Amino acid sequence: MLLDAIAGWFSHDLAIDLGTANTLVYSRGKGLVCSEPSVVAVTTKGDGRGQRVLAVGHAAKEMLGRTPGSISAIRPIKDGVIADFEITEAMLRYFIQRAHNRRTLARPRIVICVPPCITSVEKRAVRESAMSAGAREVFLIEEPMAAALGAGLDVTAPTGNMVVDIGGGTTDVAVISLSGIVTSRSIRTGGDKMDEAIINYVKRKYNMLIGERTAESVKMTIGTASTETKASTMEIKGRDLVAGIPKVVVTTSDEIREALVEPIHAIVETVHLTLEKTPPELAADIVDRGIMLVGGGSLLRDLDQVLRQETKLPILRSEDPYTAVVHGAGNALDNISLLREVALG
Repeated sequence: MLLDAIAGWFSHDLAIDLGTANTLVYSRGKGLVCSEPSVVAVTTKGDGRGQRVLAVGHAAKEMLGRTPGSISAIRPIKDGVIADFEITEAMLRYFIQRAHNRRTLARPRIVICVPPCITSVEKRAVRESAMSAGAREVFLIEEPMAAALGAGLDVTAPTGNMVVDIGGGTTDVAVISLSGIVTSRSIRTGGDKMDEAIINYVKRKYNMLIGERTAESVKMTIGTASTETKASTMEIKGRDLVAGIPKVVVTTSDEIREALVEPIHAIVETVHLTLEKTPPELAADIVDRGIMLVGGGSLLRDLDQVLRQETKLPILRSEDPYTAVVHGAGNALDNISLLREVALG
């Protein structure tokens, strides 16, 4: 107990939203200290020491789709879970050191947000990665629970709260009451699937290949979920699949909405299926309190309007959907008794 208190005195405990697209880090006493893409660039040259990390975060994302054969830009988190253990450990170590201004003696307590669909093997992989990266104690908290805390919902009350967390790799829908998740559903559809849908649409319609970063830019600039949105246009650049040379086309918001129909339908369907499994008393609470939208994917223009039309329920969006999960985990970190109540075993 004394050693734990001394360790806590000399280190800032951290909450980490280990996302498919972005990793956010909250430091106890400091707030949000880091928000960077979950991308690691490694050299693949055979130097006898295996892969060597060249860059992490923003610097690594700049390399996506632009690397020579000797360098790979890797996303070590796939669909919300660890796909590459060693690279994830290197990425976590980088973010922990950055949060502590590169002090190597600090061994923080860490809270990591994970999707509800995570398996026991995946839980162990997350814990071991964090411990190897320098944590002294690791707590796992489900993303919808953290999102509810970050959105200011009272998760300890005997009242139903419904949260829809649209991240990069997954969409998690959960009904929460009395510090626990009553019913939940996760699908591997999120911001990345939207980007992929735009890439495929442009390939089919214009015979042009665009990269992930271009697709993400199109989605954020003119992407929409509703037919009622004011039309807008955007110039996109890529490679002509017929002639093999660079090409420029002008696309419209209506075309991008058409491209996004499938992933948006999957999200709406998941909300419906979760509502069907919700106990009637909690369903009555949701009629009054509405559904809370969080996550970067929820920022798609007029997505809340589409969900409102499809569910006939009030749809709310948290003040800062992008950081709601990590701030919720940070709130739990500040209240250790609440953390032990909501953390996974």
